Amino acid sequence: MTVFGPFTAVLAAAHTLTMTVSDALAPFLGTASAAAAVACLTLGVRLLLLPLSYLQVRGEKTRARLAPRLAALRERHGRDPERLVAETRELYAREGTSPFAGCLPALAQAPVFTVLYGLFTIPEIDGAANALLALPLAGAPLGTTLPQAVAGGAAGSVPVFLVLLALLAALAWATRRWLTLPALVQQASGGPQAPAPGLLTYLPFTTVLVAVFAPLAAGIYLAASTAWTLLERLALRRLVRVG
Repeated sequence: MTVFGPFTAVLAAAHTLTMTVSDALAPFLGTASAAAAVACLTLGVRLLLLPLSYLQVRGEKTRARLAPRLAALRERHGRDPERLVAETRELYAREGTSPFAGCLPALAQAPVFTVLYGLFTIPEIDGAANALLALPLAGAPLGTTLPQAVAGGAAGSVPVFLVLLALLAALAWATRRWLTLPALVQQASGGPQAPAPGLLTYLPFTTVLVAVFAPLAAGIYLAASTAWTLLERLALRRLVRVG
């Protein structure tokens, strides 16, 4: 995979930082230092993005607070789309917000997540081999995937993947139970057009599927990022107040 433009420099810097952290942790953690460095970099970046997460949660809460009034507007002007749009815009303007208040911060974070995921999957960075992927965790190279471990007869690596997949499944269950379903219940108070719980609530489990085929380093990144998201959202939903 070839990387172009600014991402090359960003990936190279992130790679250097991760390897430096891994070397610093090696005397204390041994062969687990590289995996710990992946987790540290992931959590460090998520900490820097905390202001955007705050804005995202604030936007979500604002939309939830306005949901009953938006439902009333839909019921009153449902047969007049132009009037409905105008009234909706006026409502958001009076509240000093927009329907995209919670979406834009999430979109702003997407390039950062793309760079991080690329760091843990791309075999070559800035014309040199990605040395991070050659480092092991309990004997399993961070660049190895579960199918490769099975096909290559590296049975010793398989338990590492199974533990990681079990962790991701537990995090996905917790995310669905404590983040996704409560959000849908809150939206349901906004009227009959709110989405009902269904297959989409199981989207958090896609991280498990991705980790099956992604390199071990990417799976560690997904676990660290998912755990942070879960704890961050639970905390922010308690702390953020709107209206």
